[in-house]
Amino acid sequence: VLTNKLSLILEKLGMSNAKFNMQLISKEEFFINGKDEIQFLFSANKGSDFGLLKKVASGGEMSRIMLAVKSVLSEYSKLPTIIFDEIDTGVSGEIADKMGDIMKQMSSNMQVFAITHLPQIAGKGKAHFKVFKVIKESQTQSELKLLNPEERVVEIAQMLSGSTISDSALNHAKELLN
Repeated sequence: VLTNKLSLILEKLGMSNAKFNMQLISKEEFFINGKDEIQFLFSANKGSDFGLLKKVASGGEMSRIMLAVKSVLSEYSKLPTIIFDEIDTGVSGEIADKMGDIMKQMSSNMQVFAITHLPQIAGKGKAHFKVFKVIKESQTQSELKLLNPEERVVEIAQMLSGSTISDSALNHAKELLN
């Protein structure tokens, strides 16, 4: 059941041919957690051989796999809050939009924080905090600011176009927020 749910989510994220396998290897010596080692094997494409997940998955594939795994586990774990710190690394465009949809769906059962640089994901949230650094008394500090609706449009427009905000970026930001 879990692998079926995982496969369905990965299919939504553009990985319809991805396959997982686990290999249990008995070792001679005992480790802190037992005598067996589990290896996670992965194949991203049809016809590809399985390889160690940590060696064969690209950064974008790893991000999508992690989101899929956490999404499935969140259905069973009953956590009150989950924090994603740049889980969208290595993805963009349509895949980022779909990752945002999955996180938004997860937020119906728990509080979801997503630290992101992608406007497609930032636009899916109910609230938007800007994180920035300031220097106070020769020390750098990180600060948070809850953005109001107008500030949120500007922030997402900056995520789209940089410091020079065009009318096109503002319109696109408004679309992402609707």
